[in-house]
Amino acid sequence: MKIVILGAGGRLGAALVSELGDEFDVTGFNRAQLDLSDLDKLRMKLRETSFDVLINAAAFTNVDLCETERDRAFLINAEAPGVLAKICADKEAKLIHFSTDYVFDGNQRWPYTEENEANPISIYGESKLAGENNVLAADHRHLVVRVSWVFGPDRPSFIDAMIKRAQETEKIDAIADKFSAPTYTQDIAEMLPRFFNVGSVSGGGDPGKNPDAPGYSAGDCGGVLHFANAGQCSWQEYAQWALDCCERAGVSLKATEVGGLKLSDMKNWIARRPVFSVLSTVKYAELTGAPPRAWREAVSDYITRFYSKK
Repeated sequence: MKIVILGAGGRLGAALVSELGDEFDVTGFNRAQLDLSDLDKLRMKLRETSFDVLINAAAFTNVDLCETERDRAFLINAEAPGVLAKICADKEAKLIHFSTDYVFDGNQRWPYTEENEANPISIYGESKLAGENNVLAADHRHLVVRVSWVFGPDRPSFIDAMIKRAQETEKIDAIADKFSAPTYTQDIAEMLPRFFNVGSVSGGGDPGKNPDAPGYSAGDCGGVLHFANAGQCSWQEYAQWALDCCERAGVSLKATEVGGLKLSDMKNWIARRPVFSVLSTVKYAELTGAPPRAWREAVSDYITRFYSKK
């Protein structure tokens, strides 16, 4: 099976190229090689490239910058995914497009399911939701995977920044009143091949919406799917657990306690962020027969593998 991955220079894309390369024929394009803001080049390159599954892990993810560069945000996060989806539909290939928990407003206080109405409160969230709609309008058997707080070894994330600060200074803080769930890139890479069934794109019917259909499998899933490590936490809890894991792994730290900040303290932020954006993974568990592992276990695994005795 031939897999093409866009955004191969990013945290998620790099992990997918690395982890899927042993099992599949994988070609990765980073932004320098294929920029989603150049739609003509995107069309030309992908139309001449042979693949069965296209994974779009590329996006304009600077939440605050999206507020001041709206046109760029919608070009990369909305218009480009629609172009990708049409190319895949023409090739009878499957598109797996990554989206975000920021499509929700955060007013709910229980995990968001795929059926909950999206109501973004930032340009970033609006552009990502528009991208989802464009993907599914081209072919409802394409798959949109929403993830949250992605972390992994290929590019620094929030917890890497917190660990670095804890190694350099004796006092660190993190926001205590914003909640979601971390998502480990290695876990995304492990689960994703379950949804590579290419026949679900070119076949008849709508298997993505009928899991009781004869012969249905996770690979037949189309539409929207939530994936994150199980549980929920604040950024403060997330950072504290990372430091606790570092201590157990023998990582030298100057700070071992994470103080609490409030969202209202973040005066330099331009965009609004959802206060609560935990994604329900019940649908994923029903499709695959197993829920994602707990976020604490995933973070502990990451620290042990990539920070132990640094």
